[in-house]
Amino acid sequence: MKIGTVREIKTREYRVGLTPAAAQEAVAHGHEVLVEAGAGLGAGFEDADYEAVGVKISPDAKAVFEAVDMIVKVKEPQADERAMLRKGQILFTYLHLAADETQARELMQSGATCIAYETVTAKDGTLPLLAPMSEVAGRLAPQMGAWSLQKANGGRGVLMGGVPGVPPAKVVVIGGGVVGTHAARVAAGMGADVTVLDRSLPRLRYLDDTFAGLFRTAYSSKAETAEFVAGADLVIGAVLIPGAAAPKLVTRDMLKTMKPGAAIVDVAIDQGGCVETSHATTHDDPIYEVDGIVHYCVANMPGAVARTATLALSNATQPFMLALADKGWERACAEDPHLAAGLNVHDGQITYPAVAEALNLPLSKTETLLHAAQ
Repeated sequence: MKIGTVREIKTREYRVGLTPAAAQEAVAHGHEVLVEAGAGLGAGFEDADYEAVGVKISPDAKAVFEAVDMIVKVKEPQADERAMLRKGQILFTYLHLAADETQARELMQSGATCIAYETVTAKDGTLPLLAPMSEVAGRLAPQMGAWSLQKANGGRGVLMGGVPGVPPAKVVVIGGGVVGTHAARVAAGMGADVTVLDRSLPRLRYLDDTFAGLFRTAYSSKAETAEFVAGADLVIGAVLIPGAAAPKLVTRDMLKTMKPGAAIVDVAIDQGGCVETSHATTHDDPIYEVDGIVHYCVANMPGAVARTATLALSNATQPFMLALADKGWERACAEDPHLAAGLNVHDGQITYPAVAEALNLPLSKTETLLHAAQ
């Protein structure tokens, strides 16, 4: 198979879909790999690093899209990239379609087979290709929250850890999954007073037992969420429903109860955000204010630490990428139901239930498509 990756063109996105190490593995499996010139520079990989392992450097993205059978990316394809996709081509990347109807419809029009990192599953029900970026985003969230709380950025002027005689910032993390756990650990490590809210009692017990008082936990009822949000200096939104739009757990009315200059970091923004007043921002213009509350809603937070994020992502995606290349998407998905769960779009059809429901589009079952392909 011919496999390609291109330079990410989303604003301030420096990650790259294939590291030289991953490309080397693909070459060793007998595949041909093409990389757009300069695609890896943002993550610290030179063209020469790719050439040294047998990769062909292509002059631009168009040349890569035209030549390869499978495109491996990081972020969802932008409009210019979607226009270059073709029928039968495999796209393997993050998609987050439930909050992006325009992208979904254009991927359908392309006829491509689109497999989303964020809905590939593992035997234990976790999301192995989302987890590394959730870990990165979770650890970044308190840093970005601390920055947003600075007075010069419109915040309350509160130091996360306080100082002797002055209490620390009150941080509320909504969601106790991968993002929330890592956010809570880092915020607590910065000295903040941290509470994690979640609706799963088993998860709350796990967090309480594992972290032994490093941070507190509370059940996320509507009333409790409203109370904790009102008292917070920083709210971190870390909610995830796999493949679906995030629920709006922080309403605009709640903002009116918050302290002036408090901050919100909505890590769920890729899936539409879990705060009613959230909208996606970029690293160029990361924050805005609503009702006196600073919102940080950058949709590609891990891009700020591109090298760490690229290496972490590649470690997770490589086995699946090789399976797709070695077997083709039909056989790879037929043999691995966890990879098949990543199939979101195929030949003009939506194949992931939560995406079809969110966008009110017809659903074609993956099992039916695989049976027809065999």
